[in-house]
Amino acid sequence: MSDDAVKIPPAVSGVGGWLDDRFHGAKGVRVLMRKVFPDHWSFMLGEIALWSFVILLLTGTYLALFFEPSAAPVVYHGSYAKLDGITMSQAYQSTLNISFDIRGGLLMRQVHHWAAIMFMVAIMAHMLRVFFTGAYRKPREINWLIGIVLFTLGMVEGLLGYSLPDDQLSGAGLRITEGVAQGIPIVGTYISYFLFGGEFPGTQIIPRFYILHVFLIPGIILALITAHLFIMFHQKHTQMPMLGNTERNVVGQPFWPYFLLKGQAWFFFIFGTLVVLATFAQINPVWLYGPYTPLAISSASQPDFYMGILEGSLRMMPAWETNFLGHTISWSVLIPALLPLGIIFTGAGLWPFFEQWATGDKSFHHINDRPRNAPVRTGTGVAAICFYAILLLEGANDVIADRFDIPLYTVTWIARVAIFVVPIGAFFVTRRICIGLQRKDQELLSHGVEIGIIHQLPSGEFIEESRPLTAEERAVVESKHVFTPLPSVEQADDNGVPAPAARGPMGWARGVANRAFAEAAEAEDGHGYGHGNGYGNGHGELGEGEHAAIGEGEHSHDEH
Repeated sequence: MSDDAVKIPPAVSGVGGWLDDRFHGAKGVRVLMRKVFPDHWSFMLGEIALWSFVILLLTGTYLALFFEPSAAPVVYHGSYAKLDGITMSQAYQSTLNISFDIRGGLLMRQVHHWAAIMFMVAIMAHMLRVFFTGAYRKPREINWLIGIVLFTLGMVEGLLGYSLPDDQLSGAGLRITEGVAQGIPIVGTYISYFLFGGEFPGTQIIPRFYILHVFLIPGIILALITAHLFIMFHQKHTQMPMLGNTERNVVGQPFWPYFLLKGQAWFFFIFGTLVVLATFAQINPVWLYGPYTPLAISSASQPDFYMGILEGSLRMMPAWETNFLGHTISWSVLIPALLPLGIIFTGAGLWPFFEQWATGDKSFHHINDRPRNAPVRTGTGVAAICFYAILLLEGANDVIADRFDIPLYTVTWIARVAIFVVPIGAFFVTRRICIGLQRKDQELLSHGVEIGIIHQLPSGEFIEESRPLTAEERAVVESKHVFTPLPSVEQADDNGVPAPAARGPMGWARGVANRAFAEAAEAEDGHGYGHGNGYGNGHGELGEGEHAAIGEGEHSHDEH
């Protein structure tokens, strides 16, 4: 790109010149403005999470001006007549005041709550996109781990947030939190005592949660998002497999003005969507639940969806406890609290390194995979989704039993069986579907695309005409990355000695994993069909004929 490609408005130029004379930042700003980013609809999922977090900060600041983080008892005499004269905490009273007496308070509360849900939905969708396309591979493992930490902090922040109003529903969630803390062997009672400042519920938990919710965790999330964006900017964004996209270039649009204006429009669209939801879709009507009392519990009590997996695992687990050295270990609480999230988060965190170990692939990857071209990865992702979904549904087992007139324990036993059977079945079914789609791609490469015109031959046979794939279509289909199989135990040298990497139990396990990852549909000539034509070999070398195709209005940067 030439220096004239980015036009700076005169007003901005004057201010920028004044600042540059003092801070010498023009060069960095110029680099930012010229930075080219690829453009694809799925890349906007991360921006949804970003702008949802910005909206959370804005609405949370407004709510913090009126919220009273105190568990001190007061007698309510506010606008909501049905609770007039009821003793409640100052936190619950201030929440009612925000909802009924503060101008725009209820709207801000609901926008804040919907933005929190949107934030978690967007993070989940963004991480699934990254996982299924393999965008976590070298050199982006650190950004993948940051995403997992962000999702974990989002869950904790949500738990803290909906616990602050001190209503009956949030109090039930706090009671579960206390039970989980006490379920930790040996130190559980001490953790619960220090967390709540004494016996549950106490008077210290709300101000403590308020500090964590308003100051500490949002600051950590903001720092991690900043690090995430800086790393993405430095390493460049991944691209979808398309004609002209290689490992050494970026085909897309510059940050200024395209992505800057697009991001602003996206922010206002998300904000408008949340306002519409807050206006017409009621969420968390705390005045209907009443103030929290440890003596009561409401039916159909479920947390927000991102915490539903813990609720479901607690309901699914049968009663089980043992005594060890005078200590009672409540496995029925400890296992549901730690195992499901441990499987999902630990598995997700280790997956990039496991895949690299299994495939032996240490090259850089700036081009995304098509999910069909990675059957094991795609099958594992679908299995994890099924695992999560079953636990989420089990978290509402009482509602399901009531709505469908099914005995509650029948629903629970169905979930106990499904939690093992469904993910395993989903893995194998998804894997076979991916291989079937690969065979379809082979057919397209060999025979072209059927165009719907049928001819009758003189012999009476009917044939359907087809056309060859276009250059754009062929680049996508041929973008499959072919792994080089690692040496197996059977492959020995002239002296019958197997390769060192193939020896022992770890060598055998790595060989099995390598064959699974390298699995692909066999072409008619007995070989895989991937040639890597869409993106080079990962070592900075371009294959013959690989050039950055720049469409009208597009820009490309070579990255060295």
